[in-house]
Amino acid sequence: MTNLHKIRARIRSVNSTQQITRTMKMIAVSKLRKTQTSLAGVRLFADKSQAVLNALLAGDASFEHPYLTPRRHVGRVCYVVFWGNRGLCGAYNQLLLRHLEGRDVLAGTDLPVRQIFSDLSDTPTMAEALEIAEELKNLYRTGEADEIHLVYQHFDSVLHQTPTHRQLLPAAPEADAPAANNNYLFVPDAQTVLDNVLELYLNNTVYAVMLEARVGEHAARMTAMTAATDSTAELIEDLNLEFNRARQAAITTEISEIVGGSAALKKSDKSD
Repeated sequence: MTNLHKIRARIRSVNSTQQITRTMKMIAVSKLRKTQTSLAGVRLFADKSQAVLNALLAGDASFEHPYLTPRRHVGRVCYVVFWGNRGLCGAYNQLLLRHLEGRDVLAGTDLPVRQIFSDLSDTPTMAEALEIAEELKNLYRTGEADEIHLVYQHFDSVLHQTPTHRQLLPAAPEADAPAANNNYLFVPDAQTVLDNVLELYLNNTVYAVMLEARVGEHAARMTAMTAATDSTAELIEDLNLEFNRARQAAITTEISEIVGGSAALKKSDKSD
């Protein structure tokens, strides 16, 4: 009976764990859907900002802007790592760390952490993105950083995210950007448009990356909790089978003891 009590207690414990993982999965699904909706709109706006920037920088005009001019000597590089701020999301953070180490960013170094933005919401807002974007732009303007790179998990699908490395500053056209379209007419002039587009481009790039990272984190957590829930279901099934076998064995033992006791009594009666 002691063994039956232990198995029953184990089943109750696993059932409790399953309820927790199932609840966490539902929460992750809700947050994922909400953040995905925000990401869809921001991605489109960020892509359009990039397209306009590509068109401007691919033209014949020579522009001057502090966000465009590369440093002659790159000595200080700022890496902005968009990390999952909660656990239980599988290998989400580990894959990002492996990506950094593979690029020799962290290997053999003791990089100082300048600032941690730990209070970001589960569905980041533009206000939060602007706070980070302004900090990064200020680092580049003042010369505290010669380059600024964003490191994050790009959201491909619910089941797959790709560790990604992207240069934010100095800003530059995409490597595979199409040739300049001479049909563009910039009003009042290309330089004024560039000044405004650069601000939009940088702000929206940071915001889009924040959402990409958070959507990936929610998806990774949902997947991890789904796997955990499925595992507990299998474990409960195995425990129930073990419990039934143990109970059957206990019943068989009791029957054997009763039969044996009855046989002993009959033998005793005959001897009398």
